[in-house]
Amino acid sequence: MIYLDNSSTTKQADEVTRVMTEVMSEDFGNPSSLHALGLSAEKRVTAARKAIASSMSAKPDEIFFNSGGTEGDNTVLFGIAEVRKHQGKKIITSAVEHPAILEACKVLEHRGFDVHYIGVDANCQLDMKQLASELDDQTTLVSVMTVNNETGAIMPIKEIAEMAHKAGALMHTDAVQGYGKVSLKNTGADFITVSGHKVHGPKGIGAMYARKGINLPAFIVGGGQEKNMRSGTENVPAIAGLGTACELMGKDFVKTNAEMAQVRGYLLQGICDQIKDIRVNSPEFGAASVLNVSFLGTRGEVILHTLEEDEIYVSTGSACSSNKKGQSHVLTAMGLNDREIEGALRFSFSRYNTIAEMDIVLDRLNAAVTRFRKLGSFR
Repeated sequence: MIYLDNSSTTKQADEVTRVMTEVMSEDFGNPSSLHALGLSAEKRVTAARKAIASSMSAKPDEIFFNSGGTEGDNTVLFGIAEVRKHQGKKIITSAVEHPAILEACKVLEHRGFDVHYIGVDANCQLDMKQLASELDDQTTLVSVMTVNNETGAIMPIKEIAEMAHKAGALMHTDAVQGYGKVSLKNTGADFITVSGHKVHGPKGIGAMYARKGINLPAFIVGGGQEKNMRSGTENVPAIAGLGTACELMGKDFVKTNAEMAQVRGYLLQGICDQIKDIRVNSPEFGAASVLNVSFLGTRGEVILHTLEEDEIYVSTGSACSSNKKGQSHVLTAMGLNDREIEGALRFSFSRYNTIAEMDIVLDRLNAAVTRFRKLGSFR
């Protein structure tokens, strides 16, 4: 099996699984309990919080655990919109955000908020001039993702944060795809949301950085866990697993990303050399984890299932919107035509992919594209 759909989810690291199993069998107490078993569980949560805080140049008390990126995004958007509506009801985001942001913004629009969507160019780079023109004293929040999940484009988060703060607005970044791929230290963002299953951690667990001193209301209320920010008994095994994944990520951050870049570059060069009539949709200097290419005169979905027969797993776009009808909103915003969008495939990499695997992928991919194009000529 060759797995190249890591932007959808990653394989959980063996080290993470071992830690989670250990917690479930030995440190299974409720971290709110005062007895020894509860305290041992609390220590697991504390250690994970410190690991994640370190990865973001944050303080441990600025990190809050939740169920993942979607909950984190919703917490920030709905919370800040509500508590700062006296200042203004204008929210700025980009046209290429994850559905967790875009769908939340639609709900806010129905509630009377003024949401502005910043466009991108043909390389999925944010239109900074449009952003500058949209920012004003009515803007309460700017939310722009760190790395685009379909193309790997890296957004200038630090610059965006500076612009937002100058206008009196807060800045949030959905860093689900950026965590482990680009540095999240000293971004200037007021809120950062990440998810465990994108960094070889468990599913159903995530973390949110919220800068100390900002009034952000709880999204889920009840027992007052997570300093009243997110009620509900903590998922200690998953939290410990996320902490371990974070430690592994930090230990070989540079090496892992350099190796991913080599694998990505090898596959890209092979595609360019062996297959004609393509369009590379990922920017040249994007994240090493994503490569999006359109194979003109094909249908990406058909090529995907053809590769699947050889146990090669790729994607046509975001898994969170793949069950919805319609074309990729990201590629559409970039100005691609229907033919280019229809033939698009996303290859997304992890620390476990190798160049040897890419030789197999190139062979099967070339055969699949050639076959489809020949069959298409008889229609």
